[in-house]
Amino acid sequence: MSQQHFDILIVGAGISGIGVACHLSRECPKKSIAILERRQAIGGTWDLFRYPGIRSDSDMSTFGYHFKPWTESKVLADGESIRNYVNETAEEYGIKKKVHFGRHVKQASWSSKQKLWTLTVHNEATNKNEKWTANFLLGCTGYYNYDAGYSPEFPDQDKFKGQLIHPQHWPENLDYTGKRVVIIGSGATAITLVPSMAGTAGHVTMLQRSPTYIAAVPSIDFAYDAMKKVLPSKVAFGLTRARNIGLQRAIYRLSQKNPKAVRRLLLAAVKHQVGKDVDMRHFSPSYNPWDERLCVVPDGDLFKVLKNGSASIETDHIERFTETGILLKSGKTLEADIIVSATGLNVQMLGGTEVIVDGEKLNPNDHLMYQSIMVEGVPNAALIVGYTNASWTLKVDIAAEYLCRLINFMDKKDYKEVVARDLVGYKTEDTVMGSIHAGYIRRAASTLPRQGSQAPWIVLNNYLADRVTLRKSTFEDGILSFDGRVPKAKKGLFKFLGK
Repeated sequence: MSQQHFDILIVGAGISGIGVACHLSRECPKKSIAILERRQAIGGTWDLFRYPGIRSDSDMSTFGYHFKPWTESKVLADGESIRNYVNETAEEYGIKKKVHFGRHVKQASWSSKQKLWTLTVHNEATNKNEKWTANFLLGCTGYYNYDAGYSPEFPDQDKFKGQLIHPQHWPENLDYTGKRVVIIGSGATAITLVPSMAGTAGHVTMLQRSPTYIAAVPSIDFAYDAMKKVLPSKVAFGLTRARNIGLQRAIYRLSQKNPKAVRRLLLAAVKHQVGKDVDMRHFSPSYNPWDERLCVVPDGDLFKVLKNGSASIETDHIERFTETGILLKSGKTLEADIIVSATGLNVQMLGGTEVIVDGEKLNPNDHLMYQSIMVEGVPNAALIVGYTNASWTLKVDIAAEYLCRLINFMDKKDYKEVVARDLVGYKTEDTVMGSIHAGYIRRAASTLPRQGSQAPWIVLNNYLADRVTLRKSTFEDGILSFDGRVPKAKKGLFKFLGK
């Protein structure tokens, strides 16, 4: 079995893995780095998903890396543009040559005696296992299963004679011209697919069990456009990014403090755009804004196709599939040539890798997250998970900065091992995704790391607070253990936020 050693191994070459690698190349240039990517391309989610209309659901000034300004004026970018952006970033920072494709990490085992991670990696080209070792392991695989999306078994679905598709595995060159399409779901994927397919398809129906909050945003940031004409591009980008970070946070906080007011505003905006002929019960969720992620539509594209009749919404439950479509609980039948099951994702941490620490298999649900980055009790490792209430990449940037600071601190002190330990017992029943109540999170509750009752074990989902903490906090906080010893905490250098 071949063996290779690096100072730092990154699992995943998506937007998180490439971003972290760029930070390391800038801040820790002497460290040897390799990225293990199971697929044959950079981009992660943005290379995997190829369904019509695939786009970001966050504005690109905050979804892009802070060190690599997004220069286009599009507020939400399509999948190809994001894929190109990630590839361009990897090329610019010399990261592309560090990516090893077709490498499926099966197991990662830590030895405290050797101060070393040993990874069993399957090379899908040779069909043989390889051994990779590293001093530090960074998981950048996102939080869902790339092999299969969530596909519930519908009654009598085998009787349907048309095509049944999951967006995660969209058929190449699918021809839906003039066909009747039913899209099951009400999340970001369904809301993207409906306007993208309407007009080409004969008719598109979005079938939802319950509604989602939807907000229209302009497709072009005209203020950013104007600033770029009179200001240096980096200044224009910085101002736009700061504005959008502030807006994101303000809307989220208002939703938490006064959900009824935000609900009224959201529903009034929808009613104005869909017109009087569309039933508002299709847009009136039973939960409060931001209990689940808010969906956005550029220039109200979804509302336009509903208004012109090329698409429609049904809010109902499925009784069973028929040969020609779906029979609803209400007794209504939806005729379909193609059914798209946009029913969500299966959550999976670290790409399904088995993690072993000193001979014991890790169950993430038994552990807390320190600073929302390090898994309690797991040495020399980090798990990069972005925000659920703001742009994913905002968290990637500051988490990467924190890790670079930590690695350089350890080198300065000649430490070989760092581990966060909860010596008090702050564990709660909430998971790290506790603020989001979506079905895919509830299904995965038993596999996700836990939250604590006090910082730094709380997942704040607050970029402004996290940015201060992760950039300024001391590592000698009485919690982090280095080489088996916990340095005496330095007072005044670390503020516990969110207590």
